[in-house]
Amino acid sequence: MCGIFSYFGPSDKAAEIVLKGLKKLEYRGYDSWGIAAKSASGDIKIEKHVGKISEVISLNSEMMMPSHLALGHSRWATHGGVTQYNAHPHSTENQDIIVVHNGIFENYLELKQSLIEKGHQFRSETDSEVFAHLIEENIKLGLEKAFKMACDMVTGRYAILAMSKYENKIIAARRGSPLIIGKAQDGAHFIASDVPAFLEYTKDVMYLDDNQMVVISDEGANFFDLASEKQIEKRVISIDWKEEMADKGDYQHFMMKEIMEQKETITKAINLDTEKIMEVAKKIKGAYGTYFVGCGTAGKVAMVGEYLFSEIAKKHVNVKFGSEFKSAKNFLTDRSLVIAISQSGETADTLEALEMAKSKGATIVSIVNVETSTMARYSDIVLPLKAGPEKAVASTKATTSQIAILTLLAYAVADKLDEGRQMLIAIEGQINDMLNPRYEERINSLSEEIKDSKDIVIIGRGANFPIALEAAIKLQEVSYIHAEGFAGGELKHGPIALISEGTPCIVLVSNDESKQEILSNAMEVKSRGGFIVGISPENAEVFDIWIKVPDAGFASPIVNIIPIQILAYKLALARQNNPDMPRNLAKSVTVK
Repeated sequence: MCGIFSYFGPSDKAAEIVLKGLKKLEYRGYDSWGIAAKSASGDIKIEKHVGKISEVISLNSEMMMPSHLALGHSRWATHGGVTQYNAHPHSTENQDIIVVHNGIFENYLELKQSLIEKGHQFRSETDSEVFAHLIEENIKLGLEKAFKMACDMVTGRYAILAMSKYENKIIAARRGSPLIIGKAQDGAHFIASDVPAFLEYTKDVMYLDDNQMVVISDEGANFFDLASEKQIEKRVISIDWKEEMADKGDYQHFMMKEIMEQKETITKAINLDTEKIMEVAKKIKGAYGTYFVGCGTAGKVAMVGEYLFSEIAKKHVNVKFGSEFKSAKNFLTDRSLVIAISQSGETADTLEALEMAKSKGATIVSIVNVETSTMARYSDIVLPLKAGPEKAVASTKATTSQIAILTLLAYAVADKLDEGRQMLIAIEGQINDMLNPRYEERINSLSEEIKDSKDIVIIGRGANFPIALEAAIKLQEVSYIHAEGFAGGELKHGPIALISEGTPCIVLVSNDESKQEILSNAMEVKSRGGFIVGISPENAEVFDIWIKVPDAGFASPIVNIIPIQILAYKLALARQNNPDMPRNLAKSVTVK
């Protein structure tokens, strides 16, 4: 959610470098953007727009001045409407102090009122502008001191960057929102919300942790603890992402590229280090209460995990959405185990859940794609997906990797890890065969048939019930069609009233004890005029259209979600939507 990128270095094209970096952060979701650059003489120029960064070929002529430091931001509106004034960067009245900010300052209204009473004038409706004026109040003490004092005054989660015309430096701090510092061989330093922004320049990174500040200047990058102001030594970490992993390659969109990459990413999940899997399995066996926690798609994956552990390991686990985890706080002890599931490792609600669990002494495990994320660094054990960058807002490859790892954990708890691995290896080969042009074309034909639908219903039973919920998310996210997932047996308790002539109903089927029941539910829908799309290993008379999937046993949630991912993508194209950047959504939800 929102993107931050800054450059400080030898190149005199700082503004152009920042523009390029912001374009690589488009996937995070935004509605406006802007850049501020400082010239050698100290003048600061700002350019801000509402709209797409990708449509901009070059900046305004005055922004093309020689500059060695610049910062930029892509904004997803929280406080204040989508306007040029509300776009970042924000500044003081005389444009001497510049800030960009992710997150929310919860006490900004009282701070703003106090500043107005002191004579400060505001241009925007945002909470972010307050920070520039807080710095101005104490700027005579120097930018670093004034910045630190401003951090002490604001409450909430944030990532904040500032520069001023008075000093040749960029300062940043974080409390709950990610910031990563890149260090290039030519001495340049970058600060970004995510690694892809500077991946073409360097793979060497340093991570800013909560309640820490970094000062980028001619002396390099110096880190400090916000509370004590003591300097901190940071380890430089070399990441193993390749630049091409963060590009679309020959695909039109990241979403389709990432769907097709599941041929490889599931393999990487299956090959997760055995020792780590067994370590977590041991923790689950010994825990007095195991909790799976995630948000959005990751929350649905957690629900799948509950079924997998019941069926495979005969083990009860608790499932909570990150935003609802507070209801479990009175049950947490130092014998509890909390397993967080996330792609980014920066989801605000999940991180807050982990903080709560940590305060109770619980052990933390994270199943996460970004191994150096806040969530990973907060955890006692990390199970990495190693799926590579996932840049489309709608999660695909990370989802199936997460389910694969939960499947392995369930088998490990049942002391049958090798059996689980062999099952997944067999399914992985069948998925590779499934993802072919003919399969894609069949789903494309289905998308053309249902693209004008107002509603889509998805039903499943057992582990395919949460997949029905996840399927609804996928369709909602990128097609903008109203979609809802239901447990098949719950239809007659109300939802079947939604069915009218021609309403598409996607039925998720697996060859298990629920097969005949879910087909019976499909017949109930069909008898009321529903159009039945069967996702199943075998055809059935009730299906109007059959999309074949492998007979996958306990891995049916993995194989059943993949055709839904493709359908969502094809529907987005058919309805002329951008599947990579759906409206109103962001890739990583770093605010509550």
